[in-house]
Amino acid sequence: MAAGDIDGVAVILLAGGVGSRMKADRPKQFLELNGKPILHHSLELFLGLKGVSSISVVIAEQYRNDLAGVIKSDSRVKFADPGKERQDSVFNGLQTTPDDASLVCVHDAARPLVTPEEIYNVIDDASEHGAAVLAVPMKATVKESADGEFVLKTIDRARLWEIHTPQVMRPGLLREGFAKVEKEGLAVTDDVSIVEQLPAPVKITVGEYTNIKITTPEDMPMAESILLRRSEVAVSESKHTSGREDAMGGAKVTGPRGGNLSGVAAAKHGKRKAESSTTAA
Repeated sequence: MAAGDIDGVAVILLAGGVGSRMKADRPKQFLELNGKPILHHSLELFLGLKGVSSISVVIAEQYRNDLAGVIKSDSRVKFADPGKERQDSVFNGLQTTPDDASLVCVHDAARPLVTPEEIYNVIDDASEHGAAVLAVPMKATVKESADGEFVLKTIDRARLWEIHTPQVMRPGLLREGFAKVEKEGLAVTDDVSIVEQLPAPVKITVGEYTNIKITTPEDMPMAESILLRRSEVAVSESKHTSGREDAMGGAKVTGPRGGNLSGVAAAKHGKRKAESSTTAA
């Protein structure tokens, strides 16, 4: 399924944390990253994605006016109160989503570097399988300890995945999971864990290691470095595309749906068109 072909996606953007480990004078989602608050990166991204029908921002009421410049009276944006635990915040956000939503997409505002491609991929997987989560293979060696002092055993990391957000699922599964969690008094640490309690399958969508969660002060320089690298790549691709347009007499290289391609993608597409013309001749 092509990116953006799924409509009715209800986003729950979690921004209610206080970020005590950042040791800052404000919640971490309002610290500036590359010239704008961390929260604005995710909010602007989701506002610009195809298929997003609503965005429920879970944030304390005292900070909502700070988003006025980004929201600009967009009727898709709603607010919900943070809960005591993460699952409570997700539940509050769920109550503000449209009844006819096709999927619920839960994202942590402390992950401002997620890409549109990652989001579309996990949405596609959730549409097909019912629930999906962005994740990357675990890099570090993981050991288990029973007492916090001595190693009990080493865990086989070949079977371990580091879980990211967004985490996407059908609304019915999430509501059914919440009912079971509440009835049995279960505590869960992430969103698809609620679905796992049913039990129901959750598809792993392979993401990017750059989708870091900003938790401590050391994470900010890393995030800035990633954004700088992306900016440099974008400029390079833009120059490459401009050069190809000049070589072709100013003609833009377009994809099968008319969208402009850039860099390597444009080159490959141009080659396919040339091969097709040669064959036809």
